[in-house]
This record gives sequence, C-alpha cells and structure tokens, in this order.
Amino acid sequence: MDATSSQKLIIAIDGPAGAGKSTIASRLARKLGYINLESGAMYRALALKAIEWDVSFDDGPALRKLAEGARIALEPTIGGNRVLMDGKDVSSRIRERDVTEAASRVSVHPEVREWMVARQQDMGKDGGVVMEGRDIGTKVFPHADLKIFLDADPVVREQRRLDQQRVKGAPAESMAAELRERDLRDRTRATSPLVPAQDAVIIDSTHLSEDQVLGRVDELLQQKLADSK
Repeated sequence: MDATSSQKLIIAIDGPAGAGKSTIASRLARKLGYINLESGAMYRALALKAIEWDVSFDDGPALRKLAEGARIALEPTIGGNRVLMDGKDVSSRIRERDVTEAASRVSVHPEVREWMVARQQDMGKDGGVVMEGRDIGTKVFPHADLKIFLDADPVVREQRRLDQQRVKGAPAESMAAELRERDLRDRTRATSPLVPAQDAVIIDSTHLSEDQVLGRVDELLQQKLADSK
C-alpha cells in the first residue's frame, strides 16, 4: 500500500459481529500508518461504566449523562488499541461477555449514539483513519473516501465469535443466541441501523481468510488512490 501522509484518507468498515471487521481494520491501519478508531470499543467502555455505576441499560437520558462525564480514549499500540476509561486501562475488561451484551443494549439509544457520533467525527476529522463499526459509512463518516461493508454467513460469524471469546464452559447455543439477538437489535434499531451505505463495497468473508479480505480491501484502496490522481 502506498497511501501517502498527504492524502489522509478516511476509510469506513461496517458490518455485523463476527464478520472480521475489527481484525481487518486493525491490520489495515497498521499497514497504512493510520489510526484505528474502534467505535465498538467506545460503546463497550460506556457500557462498562454503566455497569460500574449501576445505570440502567434501558435509560437513554441517564446513559447520555453518564457519557458526557466519561473520558474515553484510544491509545494505539503495536498489538492494537489500548482503551482507557477515565484514565483506567479497560482493554481486557470490555471484551468480556457481560460488557459485550451491555454494549449492544446501550448503543440502541439515540441520545447515546448522538454523543458518540459527535466524538467519533471529532476524532477522525483530520483523516488518516480506519474506523470500524456499524454506522460509520452511513452516519459517522457518510463522505468517507472508501466504504466497506464486511459480512459473513451467520453460522460462520457465530463460530468466529466463539473462537475469539474463548469462553470456557459457555454453551455454543447461548453464544449463538446472543449474537442473533445482537444482530436483530443492530439491524432494527430506530437510529442508525446496521445497513450497508449505498456506495459501500460489500465483501462476504464467509470463505475468505483474513489475508484474502485484506488483499481485496487493498485492491479497492489502490483503485481509489489511482482514481484520485
């Protein structure tokens, strides 16, 4: 990849859980020397704070107030982003099952999404970012230079999520049910539902390796750079 520092593109990668967007976004950002903005990590951090402060996941106004007082930061490292909540490293904690479930419920509230979108837009306004999530190409950066919608067969996504979480003793059926419920919430929420942007390139990763997906994204990026010259 030969994106130069002067081009400072904004690359949006959206898709459901288990499609591989976080891994691809992280690897792509490293190759380009870009910042990897994880919208999901930000929602997870807020969800963790809601757990710790005993704020209901169904109370949108209270969650918005909690967000306004939160300090969420992403610090790039060689191994991925270090996630800080109010100065505390919560990188590992936010990947646990209770936070994952809470984040899905917290993120449906319009008040919360409005606050998050504004923060995310501010973080990526200067370009040079790869941002992944569920409404990046449609809501956060509708004018992104390159939009990818990464999807995969639900059964494959369920298995990938099981492998990622490495949950000991957790029934596969339980994990699969949680993922299906999250898919339903993401796709049917009133504010910024999970849908491909009209100008997004859809990549089905069901039968593709990470390297193959990254190669496809690389091709699209190179074409974008060539078209901009």
